Amino acid sequence: MPFELPENLHPDCGPIAWMLGTWRGNGHGDYPTIEKFEFGQELIFTHDGRPFFHYMARAWIVDENGEKVRDAAIETGFLRARGEGKVEFVLTHASGIAEVWYGEAGAGKLEIATDAVVRTESAKEVTAGKRLYGNVEGDLLYAYDMAAVGQALQPHLWARLKRQ
Repeated sequence: MPFELPENLHPDCGPIAWMLGTWRGNGHGDYPTIEKFEFGQELIFTHDGRPFFHYMARAWIVDENGEKVRDAAIETGFLRARGEGKVEFVLTHASGIAEVWYGEAGAGKLEIATDAVVRTESAKEVTAGKRLYGNVEGDLLYAYDMAAVGQALQPHLWARLKRQ
């Protein structure tokens, strides 16, 4: 699907501009404290001319035939471009977790790691995360490593999404 940069793109957003738009696809999840699973997902990155993108993601668990079983994670936030490829990501989850991430973008790649993770009283314990997003053959591939519920930082989610 062809992609054009918006005319009002803030110059600091250049290194993450490839992420703009709606992406959908499938992924896999695994962690020592849960059973392996597969999911469908939609990510949306929007821009209004200021030096940030609004981000919204939703996921749903799928069965072995790819059919939706139930709704899963929802997260939203702001991917803030700071110039020279530096980024900040302020992210909140419906599960009661809020995070601040820092990282760098460039050459079709965004790599971020948590600086702070806070949670509500009812949320599961998450202590750290690392995310890698990449533009591979025009698709958005990502991997999310997580430290949670007494486990060390390790792979948790990975997916391949196509631009809609």
